[in-house]
Amino acid sequence: MKVILLEDVKGLGKEDEVVNVAPGYARNFLFKKNLAVEANKANLNDIKTRKKAAAAKEAQALAEAKALAETLDGQTFELKKKVGENNRLYGTLTAIDVEAVLAEAGYKVDKRNITLEETLRNVGSTKAKLRLHRDVSVDITVSVVPE
Repeated sequence: MKVILLEDVKGLGKEDEVVNVAPGYARNFLFKKNLAVEANKANLNDIKTRKKAAAAKEAQALAEAKALAETLDGQTFELKKKVGENNRLYGTLTAIDVEAVLAEAGYKVDKRNITLEETLRNVGSTKAKLRLHRDVSVDITVSVVPE
């Protein structure tokens, strides 16, 4: 019996794959646990439209990331932090600080997608790599100045 998997099933296949299984296995396990549906024309068309929608959404996200990368590429952002003697920062420059500076400038980038080239403990500047999409990343410069 041919079924379409709704989730990844260990030892059987991945989501949206059409696999051939025993009828009893399909009825008694896969259908009851909502892991699969019967592979008829309606369900196959549904899977096909879902895949097209997912591909369009992915293409849209990639285009947005590329557009954002073009605007951010090579830009320098200034961050004001409290400093002590000898221009030493209280704490260090973190991805959270970079995220806040980008948000202030109107760009939304998650802190988990920000990688600092080096930890900065003094007033100065460093490079940060922003991963905007799986295939798109951009380098920016973050300058720390005394508050």
